[in-house]
Amino acid sequence: MVLAILQFELLIPGAESLKDKRRVVNSLKDRLHREHQVSVAEVGLLDTPHAARMALALVTNDGRRAGQTLDRITTRLRALNEAELGDCSREILHDPKGEDSAPGPDGPDRSLDSEMLRRALDESEDAA
Repeated sequence: MVLAILQFELLIPGAESLKDKRRVVNSLKDRLHREHQVSVAEVGLLDTPHAARMALALVTNDGRRAGQTLDRITTRLRALNEAELGDCSREILHDPKGEDSAPGPDGPDRSLDSEMLRRALDESEDAA
């Protein structure tokens, strides 16, 4: 399994309000998802009309494909008419267990399930 992450800032000089910014950001999110099958979210600078911090993620079984997809997306971001690409960083994570990883002899790893359950219980106690 390969997880590819691209984080980037968009500079939106033509946006005079948050509504103008949302139009540009939502249009870009929809386009990237539709054309590249990636998950996209605005992750920062939410209250800044002239800029947005965004991130996208892609999961695949081929590291080269992940890199090529991020390259194509970066090229597309540089060519935007309604915004300019600011800071951009990427990370490609490979599953250390490899392609043939399978649950151990005791079954699947339940540590994440246990951690989520513990946090949910802690939150419900805090709310009470």
